[in-house]
Amino acid sequence: MKNRSIKGEHNKPILLDVCYKKNNRKKPLVIFCHGYKGYKDWGAFDLMSDNFIENDLFLVKFNFSHNGGTVENPIDFPDLEAFGENNYSKEQDDLNSVLDWVLSESDFKEELDKNNITLIGHSRGGGAVILKAAYDTRITKLVTWASVSDYKLRFPDGPILEHWKKEGVAYIENTRTLQQMPHYIQFYEDFVKNEEKLTIKTAAQQLQIPHLIVHGTEDATVPLAEAKSIQNWSEKSSLFIVEGGDHGFGAKQPWESSELPVDFAEVLVETIDFIKSKNE
Repeated sequence: MKNRSIKGEHNKPILLDVCYKKNNRKKPLVIFCHGYKGYKDWGAFDLMSDNFIENDLFLVKFNFSHNGGTVENPIDFPDLEAFGENNYSKEQDDLNSVLDWVLSESDFKEELDKNNITLIGHSRGGGAVILKAAYDTRITKLVTWASVSDYKLRFPDGPILEHWKKEGVAYIENTRTLQQMPHYIQFYEDFVKNEEKLTIKTAAQQLQIPHLIVHGTEDATVPLAEAKSIQNWSEKSSLFIVEGGDHGFGAKQPWESSELPVDFAEVLVETIDFIKSKNE
């Protein structure tokens, strides 16, 4: 089921893909969250879906409602106004909406195991799933790929922050599309207002479920040290290091090969083995 639109909490639809083999067998449910300047169809994510289907898992991957995509054009960022209005709290609400929707759909009743739910997040999405898993008892396993460990560190301070407050908007260039992508000051204000529940360290320290952390040694976007911090905080975590792996584990946008990147394929094998293993 490709590009199904569901209602979110924030006046923007959430676009998702539901990927599974229809066989009336209850499968582990996996929900995948993309990262910053990302989307569900980025790079090799569609090839990734095929791997989950082949391994008889029930995968849902989705676009955050304010990621900058639209129902008509879910790839890249036709709606920069929405992108500018995104924040971490909205992403938590979106993830909850997706989870509630898939668990309530009668069509899926015989196809997924409601007691076996894994969240996967890449990059900024890794932070999102750590927060969600810490506070939602429905989640039974967690996987983070190249995850950030601290949202606060990514905000500016000093004169740059003061300029942002004064102007009300700051822009970051997308080096691939060359778009000037806005961040309205509400992004920062929402974090400050909700900092306690949006602090990844606090959430990770509360986790009591199996947690696979995956990170590449050559990640130039999020340093490996952040994965090691998360491992220290998350009691039941294990760290899988991809030697030579970059932030996308070899994937890029667009991905035109019919084969997965070698590093990404390795990450998927490790991830799927982890999901299908019995909880200790």
